[in-house]
Amino acid sequence: MPSFNEVLAVILGGGRGARLYPLTQMRSKPAVPIAGKYRLIDIPISNCINSEIYRIAILTQFNSVSLHRHITRTYNFDSFHQGWVQIWAAEQTIESADWYQGTADAVRKQLLEIQAAGAKYILILAGDHLYRMDYKAMAEYHWENKADITVAVQPVAREEASRFGILKREADGKISDFVEKPKDLEVQNRFVSRDDPARPFLGSMGIYMFNTRVLIDYLVNFPDYDDFGSDIIPQAIKAHKVYGFDFDGYWQDIGTIRSFYETNLMLTQSNSPFDFYDAKLPIYTDTRYLPASIVEDCRLKEVLIAEGSRVLKSEIVHSIIGIRSQIAAGCVIKDSIVMGSDYFERDWGGLPIGIGANCHIEGAILDKNARIGENVTIRPFPRNTEIDHQNWYVRDGIVIIPKDAEVQPGTVIAP
Repeated sequence: MPSFNEVLAVILGGGRGARLYPLTQMRSKPAVPIAGKYRLIDIPISNCINSEIYRIAILTQFNSVSLHRHITRTYNFDSFHQGWVQIWAAEQTIESADWYQGTADAVRKQLLEIQAAGAKYILILAGDHLYRMDYKAMAEYHWENKADITVAVQPVAREEASRFGILKREADGKISDFVEKPKDLEVQNRFVSRDDPARPFLGSMGIYMFNTRVLIDYLVNFPDYDDFGSDIIPQAIKAHKVYGFDFDGYWQDIGTIRSFYETNLMLTQSNSPFDFYDAKLPIYTDTRYLPASIVEDCRLKEVLIAEGSRVLKSEIVHSIIGIRSQIAAGCVIKDSIVMGSDYFERDWGGLPIGIGANCHIEGAILDKNARIGENVTIRPFPRNTEIDHQNWYVRDGIVIIPKDAEVQPGTVIAP
């Protein structure tokens, strides 16, 4: 079999992330914090390292400063290691002055870098999914079948078929047809690939392995093909050997505020389908050398508390408390995500970073460095409620306090 050193991982990290706004107001989507101390980009990079794929390129474009900072601080191999994690930023060239127009176009605009890497195989990954996957198994499946392209697929229930690109896979594993988000029942029935009545379909996960020559051929000869899922894969099925690789573990697309909120809070539960504690397949992140958290006379239930925090005489239920969080006495926090702070603040005389005394925070996301005054009340709004306020937002009923925002003492944000 070929060597894993012949595989180049390309992580797409340049999207605007409009559906995650305002969390993407000051950062790109893969830089959004998750689980109190990680960022979304840590997931695919860690999966690559755990899969012994050590050449990793991250394509960035939008609000990318914090993403660049995190990657350069975190992912540095020593001088005796041939691996690297590089940032390939969108740039204007003589050939093109446009920004990325889609997933495939983002890779097209980095073809010179891809060719210079000399890799025989390209693994295309997204920067905003939560899952733990062994890419080695996918690469070996690709090589065993002498495939041109391999698509990672997962079982999909009938009620969720309209949310996915659905693939028709034959008994030999080869994909014979593709339909994007089918809503018509007759169309769906033509794409049944599994005997399981509960999950009869196979959906694309947006993870692709290409033979490099095949990828270059499509990107060069079909300049109007801007997206992998809707353009290149459906066409490649007609002319190349495209196989579907099974993945039946936990996988979640963190594409909306609601999915981000629910996925984070799921991590607080002892029976969570995903956790960050696998000793053999860890999820890596920045080594911050923070002190242990101080928790004084609190009632906690289903809570993740990251390091460097100080929580005093409060009740916290089903919530995430991120790094360097400062929570004063008398607070009640329920069903909320507190992202914490980027730094420890010296007393400057103004409203301090963190949550002031006697606050009630429920059904909310508090972004990094938020300053919440004393006696503030935040409660969730009905589902599907959308509000844009000067200092806060509501998305699908979830109250969001943006990064660096201030909420003055005594403020009430509630329906």
